[in-house]
Amino acid sequence: VLYICLQQLFKDNMSTNDVQLPHKDDQETRQRVLEAAAQLFAERGYNHVSIRDICAAAGANVAAVNYYFHDKWSLYKELIEQIIEDAKRWQQEAHSAPPGTPPEERLRNYIHSFMQHGLAATNEKDAWRGKLMGREMTDPSPGLDLFINEVIRPNSQRVGELIAELTGLPPDDWRVGACVGSVQTQMVGYFGPVVKRIAPHLEFTPEVIASIADHITKFSLAGIRAIAPQPAEVKK
Repeated sequence: VLYICLQQLFKDNMSTNDVQLPHKDDQETRQRVLEAAAQLFAERGYNHVSIRDICAAAGANVAAVNYYFHDKWSLYKELIEQIIEDAKRWQQEAHSAPPGTPPEERLRNYIHSFMQHGLAATNEKDAWRGKLMGREMTDPSPGLDLFINEVIRPNSQRVGELIAELTGLPPDDWRVGACVGSVQTQMVGYFGPVVKRIAPHLEFTPEVIASIADHITKFSLAGIRAIAPQPAEVKK
């Protein structure tokens, strides 16, 4: 009886104060909050968006974030995990090759896949992913550590193993690490706003992306071969 009375009192107070908490099964509201948060975090960064900002953009009650996600970090983490899962999928494709594929061809496949994924036009709904990670690079949150540990470190290790195979050097040799950095830096340099300002009329069509990827592949292979120990050095 006491429980029923308290429940009725709570309902009366809600009606009096015109408070409308989201229903747990209201997945549409949850998705709306998630999408609004993605856009705001991409535009401003994690540290400059409040729960109130998100709920206002989503047209939801201010309690919605805490109700569905517990707190702002848990909401942000869910978005970062979406990006991580997407990155893992395309990296798996980038590193997949039939047994016996020469390392040069595997490196070429990796670079082409990386560039295609990074530069291919995406619809506006998904453009927040690249923008959000761009924000993380300049104004990092704990989300960047998640991305580094789940995506960047494992991928760097796989690229390092490939370069070690090309050079004959141990994977932990500093020259292998330097080559990994050189390959990656060439590619990500095309993803930022600088290229758009230098070449505002450049359109990243599939043909243009393929040409850029071919150039990076040739340039990288030439550099990798140049630092590989020569037979005389190996004997020493």
